[in-house]
Amino acid sequence: MYKSLRDSLIDLEKTGQLRRIETELDPNLEIAEVHRRVFDAGGPALWFQRVKGSPFTAASNLYGTKERTRFLVRHTLERVQRVIELKADFSNFFRKPLRYLGTPFAALKGLPTKAWLKPVRYGTTTIDQLPAIRSWGMDGGAFITLPQVCTMPLDERNIMRSNIGMYRIQLDGNEYKQNEEIGLHYQLHRGIGVHHTQYNQSEKPFKASIFVGGAPSHAFAAIMPLPEGLSEMTFAGLLNGRRFRYFWEDDWVVSAEADFCIMGTIEKGRTLPEGPFGDHLGYYSLTHPFPVMKVHKIYHRKDAVWHFTVVGRPPQEDTSFGYLIHELVKGLTASEFPGLTQVHAVDAAGVHPLLLAMGQERYMPFRERKPEEILTIANRLLGSGQTSLSKYLIIAAEGDAPRVDVHDIEAFFGHVLSRVDWSRDLHFQTRTTIDTLDYSGSGWNAGSKLVIAACGEKRRELSTELPTIENDLPAGFHAPALALRGVMMLQAPKFVDYAQAAIEINALCDALAQEKGLAGLPLIILCDDSQFSAHSLNNFLWVTFTRSNPSHDIYGVGARTEYKHWGCTGSLIIDARIKMHHAPVLEVDAKTKASVDKLFAKGGELYGLG
Repeated sequence: MYKSLRDSLIDLEKTGQLRRIETELDPNLEIAEVHRRVFDAGGPALWFQRVKGSPFTAASNLYGTKERTRFLVRHTLERVQRVIELKADFSNFFRKPLRYLGTPFAALKGLPTKAWLKPVRYGTTTIDQLPAIRSWGMDGGAFITLPQVCTMPLDERNIMRSNIGMYRIQLDGNEYKQNEEIGLHYQLHRGIGVHHTQYNQSEKPFKASIFVGGAPSHAFAAIMPLPEGLSEMTFAGLLNGRRFRYFWEDDWVVSAEADFCIMGTIEKGRTLPEGPFGDHLGYYSLTHPFPVMKVHKIYHRKDAVWHFTVVGRPPQEDTSFGYLIHELVKGLTASEFPGLTQVHAVDAAGVHPLLLAMGQERYMPFRERKPEEILTIANRLLGSGQTSLSKYLIIAAEGDAPRVDVHDIEAFFGHVLSRVDWSRDLHFQTRTTIDTLDYSGSGWNAGSKLVIAACGEKRRELSTELPTIENDLPAGFHAPALALRGVMMLQAPKFVDYAQAAIEINALCDALAQEKGLAGLPLIILCDDSQFSAHSLNNFLWVTFTRSNPSHDIYGVGARTEYKHWGCTGSLIIDARIKMHHAPVLEVDAKTKASVDKLFAKGGELYGLG
């Protein structure tokens, strides 16, 4: 139970899981680079005591490891799991009454409550006094990366109807008037967007509050996909073991125990450019028009701490959010998706670009096994919640081999690639929506999806070494490298356009059709740097699935279309080269790297941490 963010930091410090940093650091790039290095090294939570240009301290990497994330919710995790299971399906109570004994009463104890004490009202400040964390060189300004954005439906005062979501907030830069305006990045289908639409149809001002800090569970509640009827405030209270305390001020909801509360009015019918922003796919999300909030007032606690994280190529700290979400909802998989036994949104591929799944195949047990029920499961996954954002969905059938774990990615790929029939098992959705942050598609929020469904006996043994083919490849294709068993990375000419790509890759397919040693290499990835792409599993996943659009970038040896079904008889080829329309890759600039190197060098304050 934490009454504040500071309480949790002190708890982590007492148990050796936090490091205070006394050196003054610049929130413009330096602090983010320190965070990244410590995270990459599996290091402690960080508490920056001197942030250049701000009177406030800042903290990050609280959720930097799975173990530390569990530590922060160690007293309440199992109780909240049971509440979520009952909220999703109350019949669970009758099936397992002993497991859920007392759970409904525990849920009642998590209800939000009006605050008598209001620590957040200790003082007021301005935007330019906040720790202006800017993570990447091309970022359009400083951003709040762990905001809790609270809005209410039109004419609603029932706090249980509030929406608290995590939508990134741009504090400065672009065309925003300093200290007067900030930008909010959200889509209209989100909870806040529904409220925005309601206010657009009225004369009343659309008031919003942005909380930063408070107990760690408060930030997590803002991103947790909750069952219908379970409010974010209730969930935050349950997970913290302490009721969420709030109060009203002039029609704004204020979190009494937050470290900061930015109150403002979202302007109806007005947008400003927001971004670029170094995002969780490992690229920049580019500048687009998004809503503007006029700042009314900013409250802060005494000794307030600015809670932030750094977003970038995965894995990053937000990986632990995905882990905790999985821990909380894993008991719901069977009821939400009948027949689904395992699912894994692959963080190293940017989460939404790649989903791995296992399902039961029971439709026709008396004949040859082939994908049938797992296709039904795949369609349900692509039509439900967060999994609907998946671009590549690879699903296999339970029972074809000893149990395969979707979290053992290399083994899962081996299982699928040894069984898949490329002439039958590829199922495309073209001209559809994809993740807004994925720029591999044919337009903003536009692209395609591919289901690969594998079922049945092994068809091939996968190669563990490369055949000698380089001298027989068309000009520009060279440097083959083995990424996984059965997966070859092949360096290709620089991408020019899709017409040129079709000419080049069709010539490659013709050449490969003459090769005799490719039976054990069912998957070939074209890339800009084969040595980098094959260097690690994470590199293979990131390059392949964040740089390809299935409808445009998939080819095959012996390709053919039969009654509108596309497939191939030889190796499948994915063109994962960087295209002209792709967003820039995130890179640390040399000046920032040199500055931070000193901290981690012998004699520096952070020597040994990264």
